[in-house]
Amino acid sequence: MAATSLFWPLLALSFVNKALCQSSVAQCPGYKATNVEEHSRGLTADLTLAGAPCNSYGTDIESLRLEVDYETDKRLHVKIYDADENVYQVPESVFPQPALDDKDGAAESTPDLKFSYEESPFSFAVSRASSGETLFNTSGNNLIFQSQYVNLRTSLPQNPNLYGLGEHSDPLRLNTTNYIRTIWNRDAYMIPAGTNLYGAHPVYLDHRGETGTHGVFLLNSNGMDVKIDQDDDGEQYLEYNVIGGIVDLYVFAGPSPKDVSAQYAQVAGLPAMVPYWGFGFHQCRYGYRDIYEVAAVVYNYSKANIPLETMWTDIDYMDHRKVFTLDQERFPLNTVRALVDYLHQRDQHYIVMVDPAVASSDNGAYNRGVEKDVFLRRQDGSLYEGAVWPGPTVFPDWFDPNTPEYWIDEFARFFDPETGVDIDALWIDMNEAANFCDWPCSDPVAFAEQNNLPPEPPAARQNPYDLPGFPSLFQQGISSNASNTGTDQRRAVVTVRQEAVSNDNANGKRLGLPGRDLIDPPYRIGNAAGSLSNKTINTDLIHANGLTEYDTHNLYGTMMSSLSRDAMLNRRPDKRPLVITRSTFAGAGAHVAHWLGDNVSTWAKYRVSISQMLAFASIFQMPMVGSDACGFTGNTTEQLCSRWAMLAAFNPFYRNHNEYGMIPQEFYRWESVAEAARKAIGIRYSLLDYLYTAFYRQTVTGEPFLMPMFFVYPKDARAASINTQFFYGDAILVSPVTEENKTEVEAYFPDDLFYDWYTGLPLRGKGEVVTIKDVGHADIPLHVRGGSIVPVRTGSEGWNTTAQLRKSGFQLVVAPGLDGKAEGSLYLDDGESLEQTATVDAKFTYENGQVSVGGTFTREADVRIEGVKVLGEEVVEQTIDLPLTESGSVRLDGCAA
Repeated sequence: MAATSLFWPLLALSFVNKALCQSSVAQCPGYKATNVEEHSRGLTADLTLAGAPCNSYGTDIESLRLEVDYETDKRLHVKIYDADENVYQVPESVFPQPALDDKDGAAESTPDLKFSYEESPFSFAVSRASSGETLFNTSGNNLIFQSQYVNLRTSLPQNPNLYGLGEHSDPLRLNTTNYIRTIWNRDAYMIPAGTNLYGAHPVYLDHRGETGTHGVFLLNSNGMDVKIDQDDDGEQYLEYNVIGGIVDLYVFAGPSPKDVSAQYAQVAGLPAMVPYWGFGFHQCRYGYRDIYEVAAVVYNYSKANIPLETMWTDIDYMDHRKVFTLDQERFPLNTVRALVDYLHQRDQHYIVMVDPAVASSDNGAYNRGVEKDVFLRRQDGSLYEGAVWPGPTVFPDWFDPNTPEYWIDEFARFFDPETGVDIDALWIDMNEAANFCDWPCSDPVAFAEQNNLPPEPPAARQNPYDLPGFPSLFQQGISSNASNTGTDQRRAVVTVRQEAVSNDNANGKRLGLPGRDLIDPPYRIGNAAGSLSNKTINTDLIHANGLTEYDTHNLYGTMMSSLSRDAMLNRRPDKRPLVITRSTFAGAGAHVAHWLGDNVSTWAKYRVSISQMLAFASIFQMPMVGSDACGFTGNTTEQLCSRWAMLAAFNPFYRNHNEYGMIPQEFYRWESVAEAARKAIGIRYSLLDYLYTAFYRQTVTGEPFLMPMFFVYPKDARAASINTQFFYGDAILVSPVTEENKTEVEAYFPDDLFYDWYTGLPLRGKGEVVTIKDVGHADIPLHVRGGSIVPVRTGSEGWNTTAQLRKSGFQLVVAPGLDGKAEGSLYLDDGESLEQTATVDAKFTYENGQVSVGGTFTREADVRIEGVKVLGEEVVEQTIDLPLTESGSVRLDGCAA
């Protein structure tokens, strides 16, 4: 009762303070535009405070600069910053400036967007040049630009269709009434709805159906609340409330959702291509007791006849949870190397986790880091310590010039192919950065002791398994005295640390204004962890280049994962790295991939995983994404795991992973789940080249392939609110069962022609919901969209790995459209090289009973088109023999001319 009695006065005080601040914000004078200079591709102006400062959440900045650039015909860039350029801006080293149209040629073109403004009080609007439709409009709401607060509001149409503003676990189509999306990266166990999660992606898509779709991206890494609501007059708006930085706004013209996504990719960066094998099925668990249990899981998948591409190990492999170490009792080096060799001999792969925090104890990684002075320090010069899995820890400063050398060197030592753990890809966790110790974390040693950090690992044991092929390997081990001390061929160590740029706020440094409250700013964003510094690195820390953690917190995870990609490239310079990270910032997809964090084994999280996946793949340009199949924490059920095994097969990243202390959930644990997994993986693998082709296209053009329904049918009003059906590439509509104990799906089919994947029979969509009945535990409804040709691998019975899969031929599945025609494509390369010199890029067309193959063929393909299947009331299958080395055509028997 005492806590409750205290709560209500505090809540009342909070409302009073909020009301007072809102009142003061409403009285802010805004700015006046002067010295406006227009040019062929934009304008510049000075913005001067138009009245007495209100200083609501900091000090009003009197003089600003406005820059407007029509960077391309489809992209408008609006930038408002302080005239002295002292306010922090996102560094180009982290987020490079996008490429621009050639100015000479662009000067003669006509931009699709139009910028207009009012001089006093300054406001601006962006509209479509063709129709005059307003897309972004700040009129009636004065710009506020203060030392620790930026406020910018735009009007919206009534009942808007808005998507994005991640990372969150809310519905895909955002609520537009009293909705606040806080963007501040945090360790978000169980991914609760309505809160800020692991990533920062301040981009949204505004879909207006018949009149088109546009996007808006605010390039700002500071914490923010984005509010969507109606004002007292019932007018809809979206409002940014940011605790620092500048207004760096990009508007994308679209006009289709796919166009917006591709245009955003030109700013944020095209997604990185990943190795072919990365699309295989992955298995992990936090809590594998030792290397023998890991080996048993590999064996049991094989015994259950469930294809397993990659085995993962969580922090269990570490010596008391310290990065770059092995538990020599439970995961001795020679035995780990034996298992990795076993996997590699069978074309399988191995991945482990690396966290950013380094145990602050006498160990190699810590000692070398101290020697190179790469860890974050407090302002008194002492090392900053937190407490994570290994107990007291220090954290690398990714802005320090010595850190790349240090981090790459640690990877080269520990993951040396000849002497260490020869991983094939990398998993990064805890990089928000997470810190278990509550702020102010004045005594991390005491906190660790009180919370049993690091937890004592289970006792070591002798090999308890009688697994064919394993015992001899484990007993013999590796006949060498190898240790994970690394090789001599490393990059030279930078011996002189660059002097940190002092935060003296010399003009033009963009280091952030002096005198700010970096721990408890006047405007408090809705961080679910409370204080900005709670459960993370203190936000008053100063990086080696003079930037504050307050401004750059949201960049920490992306900087770690990008540098880790470099470290993986240093190990295998010619191979595409696959790096799966938890924390992300806008543009991270250009370097790394993402898994959706520590979800829960519930039907609600099963459903929301679809929306999360679609947001990352179709809007945030991180298409290599997926959730932990069957859920991470909490005990899954046989039924839920069976359904999730099917659903996750249509995530680009497909992994089963769960938590220590929960029941095991490997797919072979239940026969019904094993059956579902075999079927799901069989379908996935048969479509793997279809997926690979679509993924490759996104890395080249930015056009997404994993999409909400309205991306494919943008003028269908009902498609805009559908959260649980999605397109897997342009051709395949996925309609999963989403409710417990249900064996039917209420699926929406737009006005088009579809074909059942399993029977080939047509379904004429009429813009209505259709009930699909009798969906068994090992089924997931799939439909091929009319007008598509899908290349499918044949001979699924023999596949255990993607290497085996790649030896199979193809069948072309033809789904004629309403006009009787169809088309598709296929991209083939060697599946792993960073640079490709020999490829197949084939285009397929179908018309009047004839299939034609064209394209470019620089790779001597070792596979052929072995058959064609034409879907319809009567499914026609025909064997053919067409090598994928040149153009050609085949007339099909039994098809209408």
